[in-house]
Amino acid sequence: MRNPIISILNLSLSFDDRTVLKDLSFDILKGESLVILGGSGSGKSVLTKTIIGLLVPDSGSVKINSKSKNKFGVLFQNSALFDYVTVWENISFNYKKRFNISKKEAKQLAIEKLNDVGLEESIADMFPIELSGGMKKRVALARAIAHNPEIIILDEPTSGLDPIMSDIVNEIIVKLSRDLNPTIITITHDIHSAFKIADKIAVLYEGEIISHGTVQEIQNTNNEYIKKFIRYIR
Repeated sequence: MRNPIISILNLSLSFDDRTVLKDLSFDILKGESLVILGGSGSGKSVLTKTIIGLLVPDSGSVKINSKSKNKFGVLFQNSALFDYVTVWENISFNYKKRFNISKKEAKQLAIEKLNDVGLEESIADMFPIELSGGMKKRVALARAIAHNPEIIILDEPTSGLDPIMSDIVNEIIVKLSRDLNPTIITITHDIHSAFKIADKIAVLYEGEIISHGTVQEIQNTNNEYIKKFIRYIR
């Protein structure tokens, strides 16, 4: 049985007079692919920022059960690549200094990560402005996994992509989960993607977890809000 790598207990957070997270309690298991599903303004991004320590809750706690120095890798919604450096330099940005390796070694590792996300070595010396939206997203994913983090945060990984590219990104996430066995936390409102990549889904609505279970359990729910999400893809 897998142990929790993240334990969230009675977590609440407000901005001014608006409560964004309301007394959340749940565990994320080591090696699990958890999707946090919800509409705009439901609190998804606030929850993940609280998990990685960018926001401090008003009450409750987030416990990370890991001693790894490489806890988190993050894919930002807008990819957040540096336009002024090449693809391989973007990917190696964090680990080159951290691991004190040569430029040649850093580039080779970056190329390996490009291959992991289905991209060719030939784009390593290109700049982000030369890439399509789907390629930028995959380069950002390569950067997120470059230092072999124990926990990967994916913020809307299919946002802005066409259905074909979205499926490619979903397949890459499934492959990374299978091959590298990290804990993956994905924020999305894309239920098609959620059903494809998740071991578990936590549905967030107005700052509360209204359902937390397997894909099959979410698909068979009687909750009307979740049913609306499901009808959207049928």
